[in-house]
Amino acid sequence: MVELLNNSFRQFSLNSIKIKSFRANEARTLMPRPFQCLLTEDKQRAIVKNGKDSLDICRVVNGTWQTSGGWGRIERDTAVNAMLQYADAGLNTFDLADIYGPAEDLYGIFINRVRRERPPELLETVRGLTKWVPPPVKMTRSFVSESIDVSRRRMDVAALDMLQFHWWDYSNPGYLDALKHLTDLKGEGKIKTIALTNFDTERLRIILENGIPVVSNQVQHSIVDMRPQQKMAELCQLTGVKLITYGTVMGGLLSEKFLDTNLTIPFAGPALNTPSLQKYKRMIDAWGGWSLFQELLRTLKTVSNKHGVSIPTVAVRFILDQPAVAGSMIGVRLGLSQHIKDANAVFSLVLDEEDISNILQVTNKGRDLQKVIGDCGDEYRRA
Repeated sequence: MVELLNNSFRQFSLNSIKIKSFRANEARTLMPRPFQCLLTEDKQRAIVKNGKDSLDICRVVNGTWQTSGGWGRIERDTAVNAMLQYADAGLNTFDLADIYGPAEDLYGIFINRVRRERPPELLETVRGLTKWVPPPVKMTRSFVSESIDVSRRRMDVAALDMLQFHWWDYSNPGYLDALKHLTDLKGEGKIKTIALTNFDTERLRIILENGIPVVSNQVQHSIVDMRPQQKMAELCQLTGVKLITYGTVMGGLLSEKFLDTNLTIPFAGPALNTPSLQKYKRMIDAWGGWSLFQELLRTLKTVSNKHGVSIPTVAVRFILDQPAVAGSMIGVRLGLSQHIKDANAVFSLVLDEEDISNILQVTNKGRDLQKVIGDCGDEYRRA
């Protein structure tokens, strides 16, 4: 399959993309769209666009997986107050999901407080990007519509700013039925933009050739995990689909906290006591191990000291500068800790050629995770 995809990409040109239709025997041509990610004047926001569908988002996105349990107890009012603090600081795009515990409900309370307590100018900039992760059942119109209505009620919005769709099993082609129903719901005004999460390059091509107006694909992407810059970024640049990235600071592993630590000795270093720390430690093991990761952290520390910022700030800026990336996510532990200063420092940071060269000298020593794990999202579908 990898060789097949490689061969197919060798046939791409900037004039057109000819791909085999999923539902017909005739080849269909996808014309590349003009560059679709536009930076606003303040460079803090980007516009993702497909045809007439567009949405401007903050390039640093607040991730709310941390509300689902495993990172500490979330108290409702304290969490909502924290969301207001992020929005007041200009960090006003939140990534949610129907499966992230109370995340959508917290957003509903938050957006109502914004309506009551903040000027209309702030309300106009707030974005809620939610995900729908359905079970493997038949994707009927009624099932899809009812599921989306649940998120609309929880978030207390007439239309979802962005619906990011996830699908577990590619052998079940029901994902195309679901996406066509979502496109119909967008036409009815219940969804503003349609996006994907954790889809691979092959399936993204199939979805695009079936006329689904996808604006972005949310994928795991960090200095350690550069898989999206292979097949996925190439297709995105040709078609205008953008990437929203998560795992960009690897659950906090890409930080000063883990610099000069030895996790091979029990209790010698910080505990890997959250689902995200445990998940991304496995990525480090697959990439090159803890010793190489320490070399990377030391290099990032040198870069961060040079610019007067933190390691996470450098890690996010590096990914935001990659082709096809519209926004990068930093998980928020609402009411438990906050990183507003580090997040806002991303916007003014400019990495020079020396910084990038020094970082790549280390990362090039690691394994190619595309060969180890597979394409974007394959980590969720491996046997």
